[in-house]
Amino acid sequence: MMMAAVRKSTNWFAIGITAAVVVVVLVVGGVVWFANSQATSPGTLPQSSAVNTETGAISVGTGEKTVDTYVDFMCPICNQFEQSYGPTLDQLVADNEITLNIHPISILDRASQGTQYSTRSANAAYCVAVDDASNIPAFVKAMYAQQPTENTSGLDNATLASIATSAGASDAVTSCIDDGTYSKFVTAMTQKTPVQPGQSGIATPTIAVNGTVLSNQSDLTGDPQKDIVGRLNG
Repeated sequence: MMMAAVRKSTNWFAIGITAAVVVVVLVVGGVVWFANSQATSPGTLPQSSAVNTETGAISVGTGEKTVDTYVDFMCPICNQFEQSYGPTLDQLVADNEITLNIHPISILDRASQGTQYSTRSANAAYCVAVDDASNIPAFVKAMYAQQPTENTSGLDNATLASIATSAGASDAVTSCIDDGTYSKFVTAMTQKTPVQPGQSGIATPTIAVNGTVLSNQSDLTGDPQKDIVGRLNG
């Protein structure tokens, strides 16, 4: 006698639940991916022949050798570095011996009473670079000359714009500064700052000579001839 074929019942409810779970997982995963991508997105890129949008460097000069400086305009040690090493770097640029790559980064927003001065001032630097990168050296010097003290609110946007235009930038930088056009770019590039030898996190200033990152504690003695020129020619 032939037995009737046994039909295995299908639990459509279980399949429906499983499918729903998969959809939820995909949706949640998509939301998480989108949030993460937004957090790490560089946002609007500063389009200028002087700006490397992969590294954030604003290049000054055309020399074959390189010096990279990662600086926060709220950082007092960065100002000290500028006073001690700036004239030598300027001369090396003028003599066409180096390309000076300035990386304006933001690690001290916590020290400006919630105004995010470090990010705003770094954004202003990119605004100036996009407007006319030849004005960057004057802008950087003026920023240090008017550097606010840590744990103050910092300079307001109107003052940043005034410093920029006094350094030669056009009035177009005003809206760029007010809008924080490159703020997300600053955040993204800050995360690319190299860690100094022997350290566990990034710091400012961070200096690299021909791609070799220096240690502030052991490699910066206050003598630019030894610390910079000697390494360039070594």
